[in-house]
Amino acid sequence: MTATDTDQPDIFTRFTTRTAKVLGHAWVFVVAVAVLIIWALTGPLLGFSDTWQLVINTSTTIVTFLMVFIIQNTQNRDTAALHVKLDALMLELKISNAKLYEAEEEGEKEIERQRRRIEDAAEKEE
Repeated sequence: MTATDTDQPDIFTRFTTRTAKVLGHAWVFVVAVAVLIIWALTGPLLGFSDTWQLVINTSTTIVTFLMVFIIQNTQNRDTAALHVKLDALMLELKISNAKLYEAEEEGEKEIERQRRRIEDAAEKEE
């Protein structure tokens, strides 16, 4: 395996990145609203039937289900990249507190305790 093979993101990562970028645009929201308006306007024509309602319910459920995975994957990568950048800054600033390097592995109470400790230290420096 060459260095370029390992640098290339996998197909799911490329798909979720592109999808998140496309779906994050305002025009996609406008298209979704337009679809909902068209669906609502067809209600009287179709007699507000069960099938008419089932179409929108099923469609939105499927889209929501799939978007959860896309959003979660994108968020996980974003968080991991942020941690790498913060670790690099801490390394550059010669911060050697192991608790800070591993903070994302801690529980909420320990993270809150660390946050308060850092805030207190910052206030003392002022």
